[in-house]
Amino acid sequence: MNSPVPQLPLRDIHLPGPISWWPPAPGWWILLALLITGTMLIVLYAWYQRKRNRMRRVSLKEIDAIQEAFHAHKNNTRLVRELSVLLRRVCVSRYPRVDVASLTGVAWMSFLDRNRESKPFSTGGGMVLMTEPYRKKPDLDANALLSCCRSWIAELPTPK
Repeated sequence: MNSPVPQLPLRDIHLPGPISWWPPAPGWWILLALLITGTMLIVLYAWYQRKRNRMRRVSLKEIDAIQEAFHAHKNNTRLVRELSVLLRRVCVSRYPRVDVASLTGVAWMSFLDRNRESKPFSTGGGMVLMTEPYRKKPDLDANALLSCCRSWIAELPTPK
């Protein structure tokens, strides 16, 4: 009654091999491209900002060198002259030459005070830059003058 079922020559069920990690799916390629592009943009922006602020960094280092030299020689006349020359060089390199190269006296101090609420060069300790370079024994507060010049350079707007 029960007749044997004929055996068919079928193979057993086999599973596919494990999924390999290479090559990645298209979404991973897109993510990698976005990551590389974003990194490049961040590096380029940082380089651009560093290049824009180079004059400020160099000028602040030069003020530090002037301050160290002043502590060694204690010569007020030399200090005032070096700071005046430094501020002139910064202004000539930052602003149009025709606007700043010929400024002297009160006009020069007003230019330095431009865009500042407290007028340290017209009325404060920075005023010595106008008169003291021409005196044999200038009377000034060196630390106040140095900090005034340092803050002016630090607050200098970056070029566009």
